[in-house]
Amino acid sequence: MADKPTASPIDEYISTFPPETQKVLERLRAIIGASAPGATETMSYGIPTFDLQGKHLVHFGGFAKHVGLYPTPTGTKAFKSDLSYYKTGKGSVQLPLDQPLPEELVRRIVEFRVKEVGGASK
Repeated sequence: MADKPTASPIDEYISTFPPETQKVLERLRAIIGASAPGATETMSYGIPTFDLQGKHLVHFGGFAKHVGLYPTPTGTKAFKSDLSYYKTGKGSVQLPLDQPLPEELVRRIVEFRVKEVGGASK
């Protein structure tokens, strides 16, 4: 008898959120994956993480009113003016669920992090 496929820890994490939040988290996951060829998915600090060359590239997570993107302090600093519209912390960005996901900005941030850790970007 063939083994049933099992959900990844990230799939399980995303499934705990309401359907609309799940859609945003899945879109964020897809953008990060497409912008970081060769990155691997894992869980770290209890949230979905993409690693590249043994280093954390970006983390993301869901919350009641926003999704969080955690591109490290350098990722937020490099895009400080682009992120001025959003609530940010030292290495975090809150992307409100009631606003469109800034897909191009997320791509640019992830591609910056890929170059920063020495990976090849698209």
